[in-house]
Amino acid sequence: MDFETLLAKTPATIDEIRARVAYALERHPLCRSVQFDIVSTPRTSRGGNWTISLRSVAPDALWEASDIVADIQDAYDLAVAA
Repeated sequence: MDFETLLAKTPATIDEIRARVAYALERHPLCRSVQFDIVSTPRTSRGGNWTISLRSVAPDALWEASDIVADIQDAYDLAVAA
């Protein structure tokens, strides 16, 4: 297995990403009430093609929610619709 394969993002639909984010936030006690939207964006030079807009985040949950979202963004790429 080469290095690029290890760093490749997993393709996922927007519904799959939404479910993963919701599950991850629900698992953290401070982030259970965080509301979010997933937004498709144009692909950038860094490869991203989606982002998450956090809403209703308590001040004590902001860093944890941001870290959870960043980890998910590093792992998934929005799958191209057929």
